[in-house]
Amino acid sequence: MRIGVPREVKQAERRVGLTPASVRELTGRGHEVLVESEAGSGIGATDDHYEAAGAMVIDDVDQVWDRAEMIVKVKEPQSAERARLCEGQILFTYLHLAPDHEQSHELIASQASCIAYETVTDGSGGLPLLAPMSRVAGRLAVQAGASALETVHGGAGILIGGVPGVPPARVTIIGGGVVGENAAEIAVGMGANVHVLDLNPAVLDHLEQRFGASITTITSNRTTIEEEVLQADLVIGAVLVAGAKAPKLVTADTISQMKAGSVVVDVAIDQGGCFETSRPTTHAEPTFVVDEVVHYCVANMPGVVPQTSTRALNDATLPRIAVLADRGLDALRSDPHLRRGLNVHKGMVTEPEVAASIGASYVTAEAALGI
Repeated sequence: MRIGVPREVKQAERRVGLTPASVRELTGRGHEVLVESEAGSGIGATDDHYEAAGAMVIDDVDQVWDRAEMIVKVKEPQSAERARLCEGQILFTYLHLAPDHEQSHELIASQASCIAYETVTDGSGGLPLLAPMSRVAGRLAVQAGASALETVHGGAGILIGGVPGVPPARVTIIGGGVVGENAAEIAVGMGANVHVLDLNPAVLDHLEQRFGASITTITSNRTTIEEEVLQADLVIGAVLVAGAKAPKLVTADTISQMKAGSVVVDVAIDQGGCFETSRPTTHAEPTFVVDEVVHYCVANMPGVVPQTSTRALNDATLPRIAVLADRGLDALRSDPHLRRGLNVHKGMVTEPEVAASIGASYVTAEAALGI
């Protein structure tokens, strides 16, 4: 198969779909890889590195898209990229379609087969291609929140770990999954007073077993969320409903009652955000203020640490990319976990949460693929 790797064009996105090491694995299996010139510059991978791995480096991005049978990316295709998709192509990347109606409808119109990293599953029901970036985002969330708490960034001027005689910041994490657990790990390590809310007793039990008395675990409901948010210096939104828009768990009214200079970090912003006051921001302008509360809502948080993020992502995606390259869409027909990643196929929406969100008809992936 001919695989295309374009340079990411989303603002401040420096990750890349394939590392030279991944390219070497694919070319070693007999596949052709077309890499846009300087696609790997953000991770320190030069065109020479890609050529040494067996890739063909191409200056013209249109040629990469036109000639490739499968496009491998990191972030959702931007408008100009969606216009380059054509019928019969496979697109494999993060999509986050539920809150993005424009992208959804343009992918439908493309007649391409669009597979989302974030809805691919594994045998235990996990999300193996989302997990690496969730780990990075969870860890970054605490760093970003700690910085935003500084007065130079609009915060109240609180050191997250405190000092002897002065209490640390109170950090509330809504959601105890992969993002929340990794956020808790960093917050605990920085000496914060950490509270984690989740609906699932098994998740809370796991967190308590891991962190012991270093954190406080709380069953999540409207009352506990409101109570914890109002007491917090930093709130991290770490909720996820696979494939669906994030639920709005913190209302604008609650935000208005938070302490002046407190901070919210919305890691769920890719799926629409879990704070009513959230809107997507960029690494160039990461924060805004509502009712004296600093909001950090960067939609591609792991892009700021591209070397770590790209390697972690490729470790998870490469086996799936290889099987798609080897077998094409037949790989989806034989692997139900990879098939869960199919969101759009030949104009049909094959992810129920996306169909419900954008008001489109839903067709099962099995029916769309003719299984």
